[in-house]
This record gives sequence, structure tokens and C-alpha cells, in this order.
Amino acid sequence: MRWRTPVYWRSRPLSWTPTRFVAGVIGRERIPTFERMLWRVCRGNVFLRQADIEDPLEDPTTGDHVNKSVFIIFFQGDQLKNRVKKICEGFRATLYPCPETPQERKEMLAGVNARIDDLQMVLNQTEDHRQRVLQAAAKTVRVWFIKVRKMKAIYHTLNLCNIDVTQKCLIAEVWCPVSDLDSIQFALRRGTEKSGSTVPSILHRMQTKQTPPTYNKTNKFTTGFQNIVDAYGIGTYREMNPAPYTIITFPFLFAVMFGDLGHGLLMTFAAIYLVVREKRLMAQKNDNEIFNMMFSGRYIILLMGIFSIYTGIIYNDCFSKSLNVFGSGWSVRPMFNPRVGGNWTADTLTGNTALQLDPAVNGVFNGPYPIGIDPIWNIAVNKLTFLNSFKMKMSVILGVIHMVFGVSLSLFNHLYFQKPLNIYLGFIPEIIFLCSLFGYLIVLIFYKWVAYDATMSKDAPSILITFINMFLFNYSDPTVKPLYKGQMILQSFLVILALACVPCMLIVKTLVLRRQYLWRKNLGAQNFGGITVSNGPTEDEAEIIQHDQLSQNAEEEPERCLLSPAFKAQEEEEFNFADMAVHQAIHTIEYCLGCISNTASYLRLWALSLAHAQLSEVLWTMVMHIGLSNRSIGGFVGVTIIFFFFAVLTIAILLIMEGLSAFLHALRLHWVEFQNKFYTGQGFKFLPFTFEGILTGKPED
Repeated sequence: MRWRTPVYWRSRPLSWTPTRFVAGVIGRERIPTFERMLWRVCRGNVFLRQADIEDPLEDPTTGDHVNKSVFIIFFQGDQLKNRVKKICEGFRATLYPCPETPQERKEMLAGVNARIDDLQMVLNQTEDHRQRVLQAAAKTVRVWFIKVRKMKAIYHTLNLCNIDVTQKCLIAEVWCPVSDLDSIQFALRRGTEKSGSTVPSILHRMQTKQTPPTYNKTNKFTTGFQNIVDAYGIGTYREMNPAPYTIITFPFLFAVMFGDLGHGLLMTFAAIYLVVREKRLMAQKNDNEIFNMMFSGRYIILLMGIFSIYTGIIYNDCFSKSLNVFGSGWSVRPMFNPRVGGNWTADTLTGNTALQLDPAVNGVFNGPYPIGIDPIWNIAVNKLTFLNSFKMKMSVILGVIHMVFGVSLSLFNHLYFQKPLNIYLGFIPEIIFLCSLFGYLIVLIFYKWVAYDATMSKDAPSILITFINMFLFNYSDPTVKPLYKGQMILQSFLVILALACVPCMLIVKTLVLRRQYLWRKNLGAQNFGGITVSNGPTEDEAEIIQHDQLSQNAEEEPERCLLSPAFKAQEEEEFNFADMAVHQAIHTIEYCLGCISNTASYLRLWALSLAHAQLSEVLWTMVMHIGLSNRSIGGFVGVTIIFFFFAVLTIAILLIMEGLSAFLHALRLHWVEFQNKFYTGQGFKFLPFTFEGILTGKPED
């Protein structure tokens, strides 16, 4: 048996080495990689302990919120310490010093807490101070904003001025209203006194050949109507402004197409709300473009609603229903029934769906309704036929009157600009042409209304056929009876007179302009600024006479001299007969054909009025009539629900859509049919220097 010999060995001597540690903060997503790297590099000779920080911390570099974890690493020896620190630096960990003894750690913790408290107190005081500064600045930021904008605008305007030769004062050339010259002089004097300057400001009125800008003084009521005119074109300087007349004609023509008492009341109430609360609504500064557009035209909407109430009373139309206030002028009691040879009975009235009321029978028609259309027409079968004839003739009458008024306004332009040739060979032929044809048409309409009563209405000739035969000189048709004696002679004379006006506008005016140019060119008998110069003076003497007269007129009436023909004669271009003939031919053809097309264009008053009335009636029949047909308790609930849809459709379709359509058509009637008779709109707007426009952010040119 073999015995095993025991082995005796001696262990190595051990020395005690103090344990060290490192503490810091690292990103939470780097913890697994950081721990793996420590284990491999240090070969498992380190001990890592970590805990997540609940609240996210703010990165001082980027300002983003990040999630971090706090860690502590225990190790022995300086070699491991260096490795651990390098690994921490590689992973961008933040290390913090931490004492080894508990007493030192307590002292350090107390110091850190004291510093945190001090910093928090400083932050709180800084925040309070910042709030006080901001609150104080908020009270004056509006004033600062106004001052900065005003100073910027003032210096920008001063940069546009010229410096005189002495380099001591500025020279500004500006346009200003003549009525504000005294106010401007007073403001300059007051500014000189407040600034303490010893040199007074001098205001000198200059003479210039440039065309001044157009300035139309408006207020909050007339601004909307002036914007309608300016949208067509800015008027030439001192040209007749159609805005004052548009204040009445625009809402009236709109109301002719939108005539309904109920819809007019709704539109008026909406406009009154905007007018009453205009200051509060202006202070709110709503950014809704549609609301701002309606708010800017609140006074236009108000007048449109008031005129719609008036025309609704004339049409006797309120939500497609007629109001029987004074009692109908028609009576069915004495009506003779030829079938039974006697008067109608109650059975006759209840047994027939349609009966004819003959106004020629005594007692059936007791006279016209006191105001507007008789309410019995609302239940008449031939209601549409009657309203067709009435509204069509009314549209022609209103259209011709509107056009005659537009042509008449051109006379004031010719008188002001001292253009007698345009009066004799422009205005007079135009007004004669228009009145001879379409003015005569209005006379025929009124004559037929007055001359033919109920007993003679069947024999009344058609005005349309009569008007067509007037142009064709056709008076041999036996089916067309004359309206009055001497009709053929008068109508032939009017047509010949109208045709004679065409050559005056087309040829005579061009020849006269050419003759005047030849007189000026050859120094013939010509009016130079009010002085008649004969063939005697030479060309130099004529220029001296002309210059002296212009200087005298400039001193007496400086504004008129800016636009007088004598001033323009100095820069008159070569007269081109062909161009002038073509231009005059275009103008003549446009006017003559325009009278016909414009008169037909006014029939839109008739068409849109009927369309609005029929659409309102359809809406009532298809929506409201359904609920009113049921008289039970369920019908009451149904009426309530149906009325909601009726109100929504009335506002959406009849008020908004139909109102916008009538507005656009009224706008076209003013731009094309009315303003083109006298308004050129080829000027540019006067934009004064105002702080109000600058502070509100409006663009200033």
C-alpha cells in the first residue's frame, strides 16, 4: 500500500490597501456600455453601483432635457484609478469630488445645500426684478413703439428733402390740399416756436406743369362708397367725382333687384349691429378678411337694407308673401258670370280653382292699392305675367334715367376744363341721340299707361313692335295701330335727328380739331390764353404775348393754370389726323352701340328681381309650407325644426348668395353703364403723410 506524502506550502504575505471610489453622472442610455467597458478593461477589479435620476436635467449646451443616472465606482490602486477616469472621460461622464470620510461628506453636503439655497435666492430675486422691469416696460412699450415708428417715418421723409446751397436748411416739395394751407402754416409756426429756432419756416406755393394727385375728402360714412369708385379707377384731378351720387343710386339699384321687406329688415338689423358696436369691433382688430370686408361696408349694407325695405313695400313682398294692410282693391261680389247669367255665388268661388277678374266690369276694381302692388296678385295665376311686364318696363325707365344723368354729369367736366368743343360736338349730340331714341321709349311707356284703361287695353299696340318699326320706318303694317296722331312724323324726325348726331361726333369734331391745329401752327386767328392773336404778330411776338398771359393767369388762379389748355399747348405734340379720326370713330361707335347694349343691360334689374322673388317663393313652398300644413301637436314640433332649416337657408342663400349677386350686378351697372359716360379714372391717388396710416401698418407710397 502506497502512502501519500503531505505537501506543506507557505502563503504569501498580504498588505492592506485602502479602497477608493469615483462618483459622477452619465447619460442613462450609456450605462450598459459603460459597465461592460469597466469590467473588461479593469478585469472585474472594480465595483459599479448606479441609480437613475427621476427628474430630467437640462443640457447647458443645447438646452434640451436629458435623462441621466448617478454612479459610484469602487477600486483599489492608482493604476485602476487612471483607467477608470479615462473610461469616464471617454463616455463623457461628469465626475464630482466626494470626500472619503463621513464627516467631510456631511460638511460638503451642507456646503452644497447652502450654495443651492443662495443660488435659488439669487434666482428668485432676479426673476422678481425681471418681472418688475418687464411690467414697467409693458406699460410704456406702446409709447415706445409709437415714438420709434414716428421718428423713423420723420427721418425717412426728411431724407427725401433737398438741401439748399447754404447747407443750413431743407427744401421740401410736396402736394397738399389748398384748404389745409392755413393749418400747415400754423403747424410750421408752432413747430418753430417749440423748437426754439430763430429761422422761421417758409411756405411758398409753387407753379408746376405736373398733374396733381386726386384727393377726395371722406369720412367713415362715405369711405365705402368712395372705395367702390376708386376700385374702377382713381379720378383725374378736378374731375367730377361720382361717389356722392353713388351713395343713393348704388343701394337703390341693389334694392330693385333685392326687393323684399323681410330680407331687407334682416340686412338692416345686421348693419345696425355693426354700426352701433363699431368702436368695440374696431378695437378687437379681427383678422378675418370676410368680416373686415363686411365691417368696412357697414354703412353700404345699412343703406342697401333700408332701400330693400322700401322696394319690398312697393313690391308688397315679405318672405314671398304679400301684406294685406289696406284691403285689396279687387272685389268678386258683383262679378258677372256669363255661364249662369248672374253674379258669382259662394259655390262658384269654392268650386273653381281659377276665376278671372275683369277690371272692365263696374265694381270689380275699386281703385289702386294705396302703396305698392295689390296683395291679390300674390294668389293670382297670372302673377308672373303681370310682374314681368311691370318690372321690365320699370328697369328700362330706371336705366335710361341713370344713363341720361351720367351723360349730363359730363357737361360739368367740359365746363370746368373749359372745353367748349366737347360741349357742342360731344355732349349735345350725345344727349340728343340718347333722348331721341331711348328717352322717347320712356315717353311711350308712360303714355301707354295713362292713355289706355281697362276697357281699351286689349287694343293697345305693343311698345316693342312700335319701337322696332320706328327704326325701320315701317308704318304700313295694318296690325300695328298708332298710339297717337302724328306718330309717324314725330318718330321719323327723332330717328333722323339721332342719325344726324352721329356725323357730328364722328367727322365734324375731328375736322374742327384739325382746323384749330392748323390755325395754331400758322399763327392764324387763335385764342392764346384769352388773347386773340391775328396774323400780324410774328412767331416770337406771339410767344411773348402767350407767356405774359399765362403768367398773369398763374398768379390769379394757380390751380386752373395747372390744367389750362394754354399750359398744355407749350408741350403739344404733332397733330395726327389719322389717329384722331380713329380715336373719335371708336368713341362714337362705342357710345352709339353702348346706348343700346347698356339699356339692355339694365334689364338685369328685372331678371334678378324676379329670380329673387321666385327663389324666395320656392323656399317657402318646399320648406316652410310642409310644417304649416300639419296642425297637430307633432306639427308644432315639426314647424320648430323646419323653421330652423328655413332660417339657415334664408340667410345662406337669399341673404348672402343673392345679396352678393345683386351687389355685383349693381357694381357693374355703375362701373360700365353709368361711370363710362363721364368718368375716365386715369389719375393717381393723393396719399398724405399721416401717422395714423403709419401706426396701423398701411402701406404708404
